[in-house]
Amino acid sequence: MNKYYVYIMASLSGTLYTGVTDDLERRVFEHQSKLIPGFSSKYNTTRLVYYEETGDVKEAINREKQIKS
Repeated sequence: MNKYYVYIMASLSGTLYTGVTDDLERRVFEHQSKLIPGFSSKYNTTRLVYYEETGDVKEAINREKQIKS
């Protein structure tokens, strides 16, 4: 069974980043290492503060949209 994660990363100043991944450990490492240029590296969202696991990628994407709205 595949696993998908909706996760929220935070900066020390309180900026939040919400995303979806199929490899939470790798994705958190990428955020913390600033390996991918963009929002998370610009705003230093390096702390994992929340995640949910699901077996359906569409469910994960829908949940991400729900959290962001």
